[in-house]
Amino acid sequence: MDEERIKQAENNFTNYLREGKITKTDKTNEIIYKTYLRNARESLKTADQLYENKTSSLWVVVTSYYSMFYLARAYLYKLGFIIGDEIIHQVVNETLIVQGRHKIKNYLLENYDEEKDKALIIVDNHLDNYERERGKRSSFQYETTDEVKESKAKTSLNRAKEFTQLMREILLE
Repeated sequence: MDEERIKQAENNFTNYLREGKITKTDKTNEIIYKTYLRNARESLKTADQLYENKTSSLWVVVTSYYSMFYLARAYLYKLGFIIGDEIIHQVVNETLIVQGRHKIKNYLLENYDEEKDKALIIVDNHLDNYERERGKRSSFQYETTDEVKESKAKTSLNRAKEFTQLMREILLE
């Protein structure tokens, strides 16, 4: 993730806070948090089943992305960030970059004895994958042929599984 993209996310995050698209709270509701986790689990399970049954490449991509989206929401909620309903996918993406990048890097450093530069590369790869899947989900639903959908569905599912594994470790610590 290049410095220009990170700076853009920081500017957007600041604007979203000012505009009320994001609010910070000290109080969280365990039911909301657990709902995000349950939705993430269900979405990934559905993506896996759709892929295994060759039911729909489109919905493998969509549900894979949503598993990542719900985990990102759970993570941000645990940090005390409530995301509004306006341009929610973009706001979650920018907030995850700004609020999650260094926290996830520190988690990797503490738990995997990664060197600093390597940990940042791993985090940036996960955040880039999240951003790619967000974009792919949108274009897939409206602009892509069936042949392309099928060839990319497995990548989406694998990215979702990797993101899920990392985020679950962080959320359970």
